Order: sequence, then structure tokens, then C-alpha cells
Amino acid sequence: MTALLIEGAEVILPDRVERVSVRVEAGRLALDAPRDGARVLDGRGLLLAPALIDIHGDAFERQIMPRPGVFTPMEVAVFETDRQLVGNGIATAYHALTLSWEPGLRSVARGEAMLAALADLAPRLAAENRVQLRWETFCFEAMEVIERALDGALLPSIAFNDHTSMAVLHPDTPLQSRPFEHRPDYPVTDFASPAFERKMSSRAARSDVAPEAYVEMIRARWATRNAVPGAIARIGALGAAKAAPMLSHDDSQAETRDFFRGHGAKISEFPMRREVAEAARTAGDWIVFGAPNAARGGSHLGSTSAGEMVAAGLCDILASDYYYPAMLQAVARLRRDGIGGLADLWKLVAENPAAASGLTDRGRIEDGRRADLVLLDWPEAGTPSPVMTLREGRTVFATRGIG
Repeated sequence: MTALLIEGAEVILPDRVERVSVRVEAGRLALDAPRDGARVLDGRGLLLAPALIDIHGDAFERQIMPRPGVFTPMEVAVFETDRQLVGNGIATAYHALTLSWEPGLRSVARGEAMLAALADLAPRLAAENRVQLRWETFCFEAMEVIERALDGALLPSIAFNDHTSMAVLHPDTPLQSRPFEHRPDYPVTDFASPAFERKMSSRAARSDVAPEAYVEMIRARWATRNAVPGAIARIGALGAAKAAPMLSHDDSQAETRDFFRGHGAKISEFPMRREVAEAARTAGDWIVFGAPNAARGGSHLGSTSAGEMVAAGLCDILASDYYYPAMLQAVARLRRDGIGGLADLWKLVAENPAAASGLTDRGRIEDGRRADLVLLDWPEAGTPSPVMTLREGRTVFATRGIG
């Protein structure tokens, strides 16, 4: 592969933004290197940055099921998702693949199909498509799938996810301040209530069952609650044995964060209250918030504001969550709002997710690092737009005649 030299661009370095030349050769980076026969790309007026690393994204679900009950072929969904990733400057992505007891979109069978498609299509994909095994802790039938996935070519992460306890929470208790899920006095809804059936209607549609049938399924699953802590211990041990990154999702109490940290989950993903983020920071955990939250200026669930957490030093990573363009949008908004300088803000979407995930070869522009880059058209006070994305030195996305 012919070497590429990018000249004239403003470059986001680990501690500053500076105009330096960046040479890409054999998939690696070198700064201020000579031309030596390299193809030269004129980057004047553009910004060169480490490619984005998405630690949690589930927007792929809209490619798998664009309407309730309407499924597309898995390969089509994977290819379309892959195009969206590199088009948004994301060269490494952890797909938040929910493994749930629910039928339909988030079923174990659907998860197995996506894992198989990603493995089969890997040589044809532009981005590095990894998986976050977003395990619903009441889903005991997913354990064998998780064990097999941990032996795959690309080590997945594991996210402990308990939407079952969240779903059955008594309506008088706010979701954001609900108690630790394994407390014996956890407040539970009336399963026979018409309001609960209405609340479950969207989940039922996702699962392609009638609401009353979904209520009976979740009632039966809740009856297995006493077996959940043991299952968590088993999955935590499996993940630790493989040195897989592990996260806990939607923590509402410091007690919850402590519990999952005790099982090896050193990443707090979307803590729902500031007190939980502060507890995570004190313990030295990584803290993840949703980029759509930061881009919009607040959570759509009424939870903690990601922008405020970044300003307070309580957010290390911004993930795409449900919208891939949000990572760039969030950095642009935080910069515009004066929350931080560009070099520091960019760590939220590149260096920090790489470090938290154990991907020590990428996330920074410096000599010897993997050449995962994004070249941006970013006019003053305008919206940033990728014009080229590189993965391991290969151009995987280009527009406007660049690349």
C-alpha cells in the first residue's frame, strides 16, 4: 500500500491542536515525516483527528427492524450499519447487542444471528465491528452464547443490563432513584394493572407479541429473581477470565455501582444520578454518558445531563447510544458552549473509550499508533462533517474527491 502524507491540516494531538504533517504507512502513524514517495493529500482548511471509538451503540437495531415486527436480512442490516459508522468517522464500534429473554428484536436467537453475520462479513466491513454483549441479567439462556462470543476473533465487552427490574418498578418510585435491584424490599408494580399493560405495549411491539402476553412473560421472568445474583457472578467470572471490558448499565445507586464493580465491571455506563457518577469517580471507574444527551443538552429520560457531567469532570466517554452522528454533534456543542478545549473534548470519543476497552493501539495521533483517522470539514461555528475515514491506514470512507 502506497504511503499517504496528509499535509496542511490542523491536527488534534493528545494535548493540543497543531498544524503538523501526518504520514500513514503500513497501517501506522508518523508525525512530521518526510514525503519519500508518499501520496500527498492537501489538508488545508480541514481538521485531522483520531477516528472515533464508539463504546456503546444500538442504532443498528433500526436496520434490523426498521418498523415493529418488520425484519430485514441480517447481512443487509450489518452492511448498512457499517456504512453509517465510517460515514460518521467511527472506525471502531461496540454494538450494544441486547441478549434478552424477550422474543423478537432482542432475543438470544437474533443476537446469535448478528454475531454470526459480523464474524462472516468481517473481511468485507469498513469499520472494526465489535460487540458489547448487553446481557439482560434475567436471561439465563444467554450464558452459553456469551461464553462462545468471548472466544471470538474480536474480544467483546460485557454490559450488565437489568431492564426487567426497571420495567416492573412501582410507578410511585422514580426510575432515576430506584433502589438497588437486589434489595428484598424492591418496590414492584401491580402486574394486573391496566396501566402496567399499557406501559409494556412498546416492549410488546418490539417483541412481536400482544401486550397481555408480554405481561405474563415478564411476570414469569420476575419469579426467577432469586437466581439472578448467581448468574451475574458467573458472567463476571467468565469476563474476568478473558480480560473483557465490563460495564454496568443505568446505575441508580452507589450500591449498584459497588455491586457490579465487585464482579469486575469497572465502567459505569449511563449512571442516572450525579451521586452515582461521583461514587464511580472516587473508585477510579470509567464513566460513560450518551452523546445524544450531550448534543441535545439533556437526557430524554430526565436523567443526569451529560454536558454538566463533562464540565464537572464526571464523564470520561461519550457513546453514540441510539444515534451515530451524535458523537460529533456532542463534541461540537460542548466546544461551542465553552465546556472544554478541542484536544480534551476529543478524548471523550477516541482516547478514553480506547483505554477503557483495552485498545491501546489507537485513539491518539502519535508515532507508531494505528492509523485510524478522520478528516473533517469543520467551518467556524459550523457542523463538523467527515470527508475521509481511515482504518489501519486504509481509506474506508471518502467524499468530495478526497482519498
